[in-house]
Amino acid sequence: MQAEIFQPVLAMLLLTLVVWVVLFVRRMKYLMGNKVDAELVKTPEQVTALLPADVNAPGNNFKNLFEMPVIFYVVCLVAFQLQQVDGFLLNCAWGFVLLRAIHSLIHCTYNRVLHRFYSYIGSSVLVWAMLVDLALKNF
Repeated sequence: MQAEIFQPVLAMLLLTLVVWVVLFVRRMKYLMGNKVDAELVKTPEQVTALLPADVNAPGNNFKNLFEMPVIFYVVCLVAFQLQQVDGFLLNCAWGFVLLRAIHSLIHCTYNRVLHRFYSYIGSSVLVWAMLVDLALKNF
C-alpha cells in the first residue's frame, strides 16, 4: 500500500504538465498571432500588463500549482518514508488531486472566482488533514 501514494503524486505532476502545455500554447498563439516582440514580456509584470486575462490565466494557474501542492508532495513523501500511508491518506490525496484538477479546469477556462475558491478551499482542507493526520501518528 505504501507505494500507492505515488499514484496521486504522479497525477498531480501530470496535471502540472497539462497546465504548462495550455500555458505555452495560449501564450505562443497570442504572441505570434499579434506579432508581439518577446522583449516586451521579459518580466511577470510585463506579461500581466500585455496579455489578456484568458491568455494569462493558465500562467497564473501554473504558479498556483507550486503553492499548496508543494505541501501535498512533501506530506506524501514523508508518509511514504515513515511507512504511514493508509486508506485515509490515500483518499485525501486523491480528493486533493481531483479538486486541484477542477480548480485548474475552472482557472484555465471560464475562470469564475467563487467556483475556483470552492475547489481551492476543499483541496486545502484535505492537504491540511493529511498533514495533521501524519503529525498525530508520529508525535
